[in-house]
Amino acid sequence: MRHGTIPGARGRVRPLSLLGDPALGEQCREVSDFGPELVTLVEDLFATMYAAQGVGLAANQIGVPLRVFVYDCPDDEDVRHLGHVVNPRLVEADGVVIRGPEGCLSLPGLEAGTRRYDHAVVEGFTVAGEPVTVHGTGFFARCLQHECDHLAGRVYADHLTGWRKRRLDRSIRRASWHR
Repeated sequence: MRHGTIPGARGRVRPLSLLGDPALGEQCREVSDFGPELVTLVEDLFATMYAAQGVGLAANQIGVPLRVFVYDCPDDEDVRHLGHVVNPRLVEADGVVIRGPEGCLSLPGLEAGTRRYDHAVVEGFTVAGEPVTVHGTGFFARCLQHECDHLAGRVYADHLTGWRKRRLDRSIRRASWHR
């Protein structure tokens, strides 16, 4: 992406993969080609995330099984974090475990109290192939862990147990988008 451009301004909004789509349950592949197709993918991810009013979006949520995600997410101090990570690795998830409300663009309209660490560090690359390290606390740490989960074929519902899991499963079955 060129410096000074608005992320997603040149992208197109793509359909979201919803829970039940096989793309959401599969491990994503490493990116090996850091060419113009990757730039287009990142632009499309931003455009789709903004259109859906999300704070993060992984490539498999638009049906592309590659290890890429974008984010535009505040932390608990309302500091905005904006960027993307290619081939991310969650290298730290520590600190206090907090159960907080978590939603997902692939489970529209639903959320559940999900346990996440309040600190996370992700390492990866930019679309230009430059190394990048992203540190997150609070809500932004939750976002980083959530997006890394997507690329491993997991959604936040996979972390739930007991009555929270049963309640979310009932809500999913009643959702208009559920197959």
